[in-house]
Amino acid sequence: MHILKVLTDKRVKGNIAESAVCKHLKRQKYKILHKNYVADGHEIDIVAEEKEHICFVEVRSRTEGAANPYGMLLKETVDKKKQESIIAAARVYSASTGGRKKFRFDVAEVYLTKNKKVKEINYIESAFVLPTYR
Repeated sequence: MHILKVLTDKRVKGNIAESAVCKHLKRQKYKILHKNYVADGHEIDIVAEEKEHICFVEVRSRTEGAANPYGMLLKETVDKKKQESIIAAARVYSASTGGRKKFRFDVAEVYLTKNKKVKEINYIESAFVLPTYR
C-alpha cells in the first residue's frame, strides 16, 4: 500500500507540474498540441508548437526539502536513456505529421512547495539535441 501511495503522490506532483508548464507555454504564445504523447512505448510530457519549432518538452519537478543525494539539477536527471526515449517518440510524431517544422528538445524544471504549489519554473530551450552520426 505504501508503494501505491508514493506512486500516486508522484503522479499528482507530475500533473501539477505539467499543467503549470502548459500555462507557462501558453503565456509565451506556444500552442499545446499534446500532453503525455505516447508512441511505440515512449512518452513525451508535452508537445508544443512555437513559431518555427515543434518542441518536445520533458517536465521534471522537485518539492522543496526533498532529498537530492547527488546534488543534481533537475535538467541533469534527463539522462541519455531518457533522451533517447524522447527522441524515438519525436521521430514517430514527426513521421506522422509530415515533419514540417524543426524539432527542439526542451526541459522544464518545476519547483514545488511542500503544499504542492508551484514556486518556480525554469524553462530550458534546446536542453539536448539529436545525436549526430558519422
